[in-house]
Amino acid sequence: MIALAAATAALLAGPAKAEESWTMTTTWPSSLELIEMDKHFVELANKLTKGELTIEFFEGGSLVPSGEVFGAVESGTIQAGGDWPGYWAGRDAAFSALATTPSLFNAVDYVNWIQQWGGAELYNEIYGQFGMVYLPYAVTNNESGFRTNEPIRNLDDLQGKRLRLSGLEQGRLLERLGGNQVSMAGGEIYQSLERGVIDGAEFSTPNVDWSGGFQQVTKYWATPGWHQSASVFGVMINKASWDALTPETQEKLKIAADASLLWSLAFTEKRATEAYAQFDDAVEINRYDDETLTKIQEMANEVIVETACENPNSAKVYLSMVEYLGDYAQWRDASAPFNLGRTPNGPDVAALRDCVK
Repeated sequence: MIALAAATAALLAGPAKAEESWTMTTTWPSSLELIEMDKHFVELANKLTKGELTIEFFEGGSLVPSGEVFGAVESGTIQAGGDWPGYWAGRDAAFSALATTPSLFNAVDYVNWIQQWGGAELYNEIYGQFGMVYLPYAVTNNESGFRTNEPIRNLDDLQGKRLRLSGLEQGRLLERLGGNQVSMAGGEIYQSLERGVIDGAEFSTPNVDWSGGFQQVTKYWATPGWHQSASVFGVMINKASWDALTPETQEKLKIAADASLLWSLAFTEKRATEAYAQFDDAVEINRYDDETLTKIQEMANEVIVETACENPNSAKVYLSMVEYLGDYAQWRDASAPFNLGRTPNGPDVAALRDCVK
């Protein structure tokens, strides 16, 4: 009787759902430490979804070129792709702010905004226009800054310099400060510095820059990295593939992404600290003075408003960000000096609201 009852229950429940299998790649080659954030998410996701979903992960460039990961996920050629949203700003300028900001958000701001101030919904709104679901799963704090063979200590030293710099807002800001933006893939930076094709370059956090070997071809480092005050990374998921999952499996992927987001902050700050010490022995490190950083902030605010007003999605994203800063400032400033970072003297929220109208 017990066996009959069990068999009857199984028939009523219907056939067991087959385990899903996904292919995922990333924009990062194995030589760059950024790939560790992708690997951590995949490892955790596979543990949490065991028996429901298996994600097979491939390093960047092994399936499709890094610049084609977006299209591969959009078309369904692969189910998932790790990325840095700024690479897709040519599709929609709003991807730029979803990836990084000039002199605005720090890493904690991105985590707060994503988790509690509506940021996650905006990622999915923008990526959703291309048939994708997006889960932010990693964040890094401000990037290193420019690595050069002539010192950059102030704005005068920037004049006329040809500098590799990624980002729409970042390029506009650099040119207002007197430099010239040169766009190139990360894999081209080392040789371009070595051959003198460019005067300097930025790429990522100190640990990632060290893994790229930039200490071998530069003598100076200008910090802080005002061009990218923090960065977000995550996974693009084809919407049809996402919809094929059960709600329970979807929730487990969200949990894996949230856990990776927190882990990534501590991991990258620890690794950046270790790499800073290595760079301190290898190159001369120069820090901009407060007056220079104030001037940069003022110009960054102008560029943010200008860029936002050119694109409705950018305006929506930046308005949400600046409203968050204003809201959080009340408690953040009151809790100083035990607060979580600075409240930047950012763009005028009224100007951004005008852009949205």
